[in-house]
Amino acid sequence: MAVPNSHAHQGTRPVYDARLVAGSLLIPESRRIARLLLEKLSVDDWHRALVIDNILQKKSPATAKRQARLIRARLETVTPDLWGLVISGAYETTVQALLGAAIKQSRLLGDFMHEVVRPSFKTFDRKLSLKAWSDFLEMCEHRDSGVTTWAQSTRRKLGQVIFRILAEARYVDSTRSLTLVPVSIAPEIRKYLVENKEDYALRAMEACQ
Repeated sequence: MAVPNSHAHQGTRPVYDARLVAGSLLIPESRRIARLLLEKLSVDDWHRALVIDNILQKKSPATAKRQARLIRARLETVTPDLWGLVISGAYETTVQALLGAAIKQSRLLGDFMHEVVRPSFKTFDRKLSLKAWSDFLEMCEHRDSGVTTWAQSTRRKLGQVIFRILAEARYVDSTRSLTLVPVSIAPEIRKYLVENKEDYALRAMEACQ
């Protein structure tokens, strides 16, 4: 199935990457990182916030740095307007803002929503399955041979993270049943995506409509 692609690749640039293993939407952590981004901190101040002050409340500096790196890279794919919605929006708005940024950062997540979630939602039982994830990865291997080098543990972890993201954004009722549920996109999120021509992310987020 052809899907709109906001990730035009140049030369041999990989289509997919496995960065998503570092975490799901990380909602409270993302709110804190968004505030730091708006403050335009120096490198030293970032270090102080993450390691000395431990604003993400992690058990080790390595975990804090890894999650902060993922969140920062995710948020930097979108404009500061969306950071404001992450920080001060209602829970649903914050989650959908983070989902939009995650889709923009990860084509793996976006394509899964386009190619698996959308058609599954249109079926009678509206359920995802672990087999759907493995079948999707096989399709990804045809587009990007680099996917074939991913360890089985990485593949499993990526699937777990994507299913957790769908649960956090309330596209599935739980990670156990994986039953898809209808989702309405918050008006301010739709407005942002339309005005910024984020067609790929918007269409992915419309998968359960």
